[in-house]
Amino acid sequence: MYGKEDERYMGVALELARQGLYSTSPNPRVGCVLVKNGKKIACGYHHRAGGAHAEIEALTTAQGDARDATAYVSLEPCNHTGRTPPCSQALIEAGVARVVYAVSDPNPKVFGGGAQHLRAAGIEVLEGVCRTQAAELNRGYFMRVERGRPLVRVKIAMSLDACSALEGGESQWITGREARADVHRLRAESCAIATGIGTVLADDPLLNVRNEEFVTYGRQPTRIVLDAQLRMPPDARMLAIEGETLIFQTSDEADRDAVEALTRPGVRVERVDGLTGRVDIVSLLDRLAQLEVNELFVEAGPTLAGAFIVGNHCDELIVYVAPKILGSTARRAFDIPSPLNLLRSELWDIASSDRLGDDLRLVLKPLSSSVDT
Repeated sequence: MYGKEDERYMGVALELARQGLYSTSPNPRVGCVLVKNGKKIACGYHHRAGGAHAEIEALTTAQGDARDATAYVSLEPCNHTGRTPPCSQALIEAGVARVVYAVSDPNPKVFGGGAQHLRAAGIEVLEGVCRTQAAELNRGYFMRVERGRPLVRVKIAMSLDACSALEGGESQWITGREARADVHRLRAESCAIATGIGTVLADDPLLNVRNEEFVTYGRQPTRIVLDAQLRMPPDARMLAIEGETLIFQTSDEADRDAVEALTRPGVRVERVDGLTGRVDIVSLLDRLAQLEVNELFVEAGPTLAGAFIVGNHCDELIVYVAPKILGSTARRAFDIPSPLNLLRSELWDIASSDRLGDDLRLVLKPLSSSVDT
């Protein structure tokens, strides 16, 4: 059993973990607090892959004073050697008396092993404190490890009449400054940003993080372009900026000259399965999981956005609604087939709604479709 004090200190560990929200990919966000004689003596969090884990940072800060302390960790301490040594062994060697962690690590290399190693050394271990909050913080990591695909967020910016651009294609800017800044926050939080070749040809986007608040973390998400027929212009702006661009095409015999024209440091062309000249989204998500993408942020045109939605590949639909009406000739924000009747329509749960400047942000999560009658 655990008490209020355990919940309080685990809350501190979770706040520490959130400091790694924009920098730890593909690793999970983890925080650690060391408490001794009812007082907090050291804190740590995981900053980035390859760096010290949260437990190690906290133990280093404690400077040898961790004996008989309680370690509060937001994720089960690891028990294997990867880029860094195992944290469970470090906690044992430091002489901590008790380890409280929020949720087990689903990674087969870790799951249960860290807790077992700690108990075998005579350390009291308690699991499950603030479990829901800890799992939510690492939803993408858990989904990749447990289900073999990233967490997918689809972003749509639209007018009140569900349009994303005027008839001639003009779309900048439907939403205001606050909404656009929020998009950069979501980009920074994601491992990768996906778009389609149609958007690249029409808008030549950068698809990077430019908000100074997040640029300081020094990590740009990978840019993913779905380009079945390999029409990517070699002079596209995104190919000339910092960060990695990964272009997925579907041809078994892609034009070598086209591939060579695109290939350069930071740019890669890969083949995935496709259907009728389009990249197969299931195959894409499988491949991205292999590349350790935890969160995929989709910023695409109506066809690709609709494909993610109608194919049940969207875990969160993030809609920015501007108080504008673009009219009957404007372009739709997303294209999906109409249901046969209202009872067959897709159901979504409004997880949150917030005002950002003049705009409204809706975060929706899919519910199961209603039964036929």
